[in-house]
Amino acid sequence: MNFLGRQEKLREDLAITRFDALLISHLPNIRYLCGFTGSAGFLLIEESGSVFFTDVRYDTQARAEVKGAKVIIARKAVLGALAEWVGARGKKSRGWSIGIESEHMTVAEKRRLTDLLPSGRRVRDASAIVERARMVKDPEELRNIRAAVQLGAGLFDRALEVLRPGVKETEVAAEMEHAARRAGAQEMSFPTIIASGARSALPHGRASEQAIAPGGFVVCDFGVILAGYCSDQTRTVWVGNGSNAAPKDARHAYESVREAQQAAIAAVRPGISVAEVDEAARKVLSRAALGRYFTHSTGHGVGLEIHEAPRVAAGQKEVLRPGMVITIEPGVYFPGKWGVRIEDMVAVSDTGCEVLTPTSKDFLAV
Repeated sequence: MNFLGRQEKLREDLAITRFDALLISHLPNIRYLCGFTGSAGFLLIEESGSVFFTDVRYDTQARAEVKGAKVIIARKAVLGALAEWVGARGKKSRGWSIGIESEHMTVAEKRRLTDLLPSGRRVRDASAIVERARMVKDPEELRNIRAAVQLGAGLFDRALEVLRPGVKETEVAAEMEHAARRAGAQEMSFPTIIASGARSALPHGRASEQAIAPGGFVVCDFGVILAGYCSDQTRTVWVGNGSNAAPKDARHAYESVREAQQAAIAAVRPGISVAEVDEAARKVLSRAALGRYFTHSTGHGVGLEIHEAPRVAAGQKEVLRPGMVITIEPGVYFPGKWGVRIEDMVAVSDTGCEVLTPTSKDFLAV
């Protein structure tokens, strides 16, 4: 990863803002900028260089991982060490305006930092500069994401092997998560969603102790983290054949969602707004008289975090650019009855998009 280049780009942004330094506290942003993967630290970026502050637990790890920044190990409070370092700069830091990640730093941390800093230094809220940079993935990030998607996609095969009437949702999820670990995943991107029967109408219905029953949908939403990058995929299957076969309204809902998802994918290209992608899916579901059952956004960015910018939803003005990676996941939900969702990850290319998820979306009954 080009950590030095990322930090330098941030310094260029600082040069045209009102800040003299930017304090990064959000751990995924810290990882993006310098490579640190631990659970505690602050990265201070200013014109002359970068300094990373962490505690004694991460002495060895920080010195091994952090690139492009001086490492300072705090023997007491990390914020205290940061404030001392700023104070030791003397006249060079006098009058500094330090931008903080206001969406991530707590009110208590901001107050503590303000109290600890020497007089003449101000703490001010900054916009999400790093998150905007993270929206466009570089070639190495795209390789990591593709690998995570491929590993995650294989878990659906394991789900189909064990998904049967009478099996608990948690048992299916456990088999998938065990397969993920055996295949080399660091961890799951989020708690695996296996939602069957009426629970399939819950968009985020995490796996429960409920036994899967014939005659209903099962929504399987899952993903893995590999080399720090997330994958995200959803497939919906019908449980039952013969007398438990899917009725016409269930098949209509499934095929409409699949058509809506394909329409949204077809809309993805550089220069189009995320709102237009969202609208492409909604038009299909509205024509199918299912529009009011689509109750969430069409997708979101994926990378070091499972949910990151941009948000693919109505009213959002972000314009797609090559290198962005988003999900396309329309769904319809009938409370107390069942739900359907189909989700792929796609990467915006120079001329359109690349569908990263390889799994078939044909209607499937088990």
